[in-house]
Amino acid sequence: MVKVLKPGLSTTVQDLGRPGYYNIGIPLSGGMDRLATRAANMLVGNDEGAAVLEAVFMGPELEFTADAMVAVTGAELPPKVDGAARETWTSFAVKKGQVLSFEFLKKGARAYIAISGGIDVPVVLGSRSTYTLGALGGFKGRKLEAGDELPVGSGKSVKEGRSIPANLRRVNGNPAELRMVPGLYWHRITETAGKHFFEDIWKVAPEADRIGYRFKGGRPLEFVPRTPPFGAGSDPSNIVDACYPYGSIQVPGGTEPIVLHRDAVSGGGYFMVGTVISADMDLIGQLQPHTPARFVSVDLEGALKAREEREAHLHKVRASLS
Repeated sequence: MVKVLKPGLSTTVQDLGRPGYYNIGIPLSGGMDRLATRAANMLVGNDEGAAVLEAVFMGPELEFTADAMVAVTGAELPPKVDGAARETWTSFAVKKGQVLSFEFLKKGARAYIAISGGIDVPVVLGSRSTYTLGALGGFKGRKLEAGDELPVGSGKSVKEGRSIPANLRRVNGNPAELRMVPGLYWHRITETAGKHFFEDIWKVAPEADRIGYRFKGGRPLEFVPRTPPFGAGSDPSNIVDACYPYGSIQVPGGTEPIVLHRDAVSGGGYFMVGTVISADMDLIGQLQPHTPARFVSVDLEGALKAREEREAHLHKVRASLS
């Protein structure tokens, strides 16, 4: 059992998500940075899909009622055990009665806290992930609060000090580059608008969360004139309702792109200028507000190649710990 003394800003239980229900409006959820989620579990000897804690911007304060091995990956949110500093991306022991806390955030946005045995909350629709908008899964369907007591499973015996090399910890560039495949509605904007979309440097808006990341600062899109079809709204960015894939980029009113993420709604009436490729979705989850970013056009072949490279990278992470 782990007692929550302080919950942090927004800490939730997440694993690799609950696929298979998006068609009925229940999103994937799960860790926004899946590499960091997997890596944290690897370090403490868990299955890669075990439930961890995802902490946003500020870490929680946790008291352990039993000995455990812990690892913190993702954002650079330095952990402390009874006030003594520990390394990120490295396994460390926490003894019964000790308290895990965190220093101020130094880099990134979301840290992943894995505990040997995994967070043992009930499985809901195949996952322990929290979907707060639907009050589903995780710990009582919500973010953690002071006084919560988290059950922990039985873990394997692993060595303290296991570490993932720095060159295998993915980081964003400056500006961050988000590769995207132009979408079915690309024809709705002018050629000049499309050129500007890729030329401009955008910045992450404060309205960035698990549902979607909003970007500001680029030039507004110009739309090709049209007569709105039956069922679509009068705004040029409106369409007849359609399904939204993960990573799809809405641009309401043509002004501020929104990249839909792990807790996104499954459909609606805004056109999609394109879709961020799966290989770069982890990177979005580590972007802080006001971080500069640019969109880079790739075709399907480029997207598939990036996915292969991501899998190869994940294999290297596993091999570094074998």
